[in-house]
Amino acid sequence: MPSSGPTIQQTEVVGMVLPIAAAMVTSFRLFVRMRQCRLWLDDAWAALAMVFNIGFLIVLWLYLHDYARYPQDTRVALYYMSTQLFGLGIWSSRISILFTVVRLTFPGSLRRWLVRTAVAFIVTWMILFAQIFWICEAESGWKTRSRPQCDLGRDVAIALIITDVLSDTILILAPIRLIYRVRLTKAEKIRLLSIFSTSSATTIVSLAHAYYVLSDGGLKEVIAAAVEVSVSLIVANLNVVVAFLFHISTEEQATPAPLGLSSIITIGSQPTRKRVQCDPLSLSTMEAAIEIQTIKLDDFNVSPDQAAGRDDKHTEVASLDTLVEPGLFYVA
Repeated sequence: MPSSGPTIQQTEVVGMVLPIAAAMVTSFRLFVRMRQCRLWLDDAWAALAMVFNIGFLIVLWLYLHDYARYPQDTRVALYYMSTQLFGLGIWSSRISILFTVVRLTFPGSLRRWLVRTAVAFIVTWMILFAQIFWICEAESGWKTRSRPQCDLGRDVAIALIITDVLSDTILILAPIRLIYRVRLTKAEKIRLLSIFSTSSATTIVSLAHAYYVLSDGGLKEVIAAAVEVSVSLIVANLNVVVAFLFHISTEEQATPAPLGLSSIITIGSQPTRKRVQCDPLSLSTMEAAIEIQTIKLDDFNVSPDQAAGRDDKHTEVASLDTLVEPGLFYVA
């Protein structure tokens, strides 16, 4: 009677197609940020996650394809490498999302809390990997199998569920305070929250992976791991990709603002003279401009001194341009 589970060939296809798709999305994200001279820590973590994802693809291929020709110790090492690269890819993607929120946050307690959370994510990955290593080494009978795969059991599954749900909840809730502190239309708030809420997709696939870990799913567990690490990386890039596409659509529909004699503070409006800045944490040089324009917040990346001198009564309007285009600060 044929097995109802996936075959090695099917597992190889999933383990190759999804990481390649995730790498393509990440490459596009890095291209957009590089073209805008806005590469920062969130992009560095996304690039690192892509490297781990590609490494996971290579190790998984070696682990599944013609594994019989490798010595037994090499097969065991390939299994450990796959689990390590899986964890590195997952948590690097989450840290990338976290630093995307950090770069949009004014210096203060919230920003410090987010950075500490990123450190906590790193520590969490280290604990999870140590737990896997401890369990697998305690019961080493799996190392004699033709294709070694450790039975991680209930403890690892519970730890994965708890850490995945908590971390993804943090990634969903972290930008809410940021978004609601600025004045936006209801549609704009929904659009921004929808982008950051895609972290819930990672939770869904992580729960499926934890289920197969709990039930010793064999190749099903391998497929679930490949899906989770790839979806996590794609989700980490959605905020930049969607913002870029939205920016293109809004540029096509934009109309010039009427000129007038009144002067207001304009953040991110069309300048009379434009200077290219490649520092993602700094704003352009201050210039004088006389015009009537809706106040528009295109970049939250201001220095602490600028943030401290800001009038809280000024109207703030955020847009998705924040994620893809450098902000310009002009005072009339």
